[in-house]
Amino acid sequence: MFTYVCLGASDLERSARFYDAVLGPLGLQRCATTGEEDWDGWVGWGTYEDQGQQEVALWLCRPYNGQPPSAGNGTMVAFKAASWLQVDAFHAAALAQGGVSEGAPGLRPQYNDDFYAAYVRDPDGNKLAAVCRGRTAPDAAPGAVSRTA
Repeated sequence: MFTYVCLGASDLERSARFYDAVLGPLGLQRCATTGEEDWDGWVGWGTYEDQGQQEVALWLCRPYNGQPPSAGNGTMVAFKAASWLQVDAFHAAALAQGGVSEGAPGLRPQYNDDFYAAYVRDPDGNKLAAVCRGRTAPDAAPGAVSRTA
């Protein structure tokens, strides 16, 4: 459904460090825009190939209107995690990089029995989540797939 999501950043270098640390545990890497014009002031993670012909990415930039970035009330970007360990690492990395917890890693049975998530705010106040579905018990080992329900 989406090709990309863009969030405003007040300090792009700080935000890049934050998102490198937070998205790394989820297996997401920076988008390569080398050799393309007009990418100064932008940084992204996810898939960006063939000059955007294939794209599913999160981008950060300074707002075009020159005003300070602001987090939307009720706005959240949720990232897919393959394991509870990835959700835990996402949350820990966010806190280590100056993020704020909006909900520690844990099952959220009010959404579904297998809905394991953590919620944070980035340094600009944007709300993020990492969500793992398909298991109702902790990971047996890194990369393990289990479903006990």
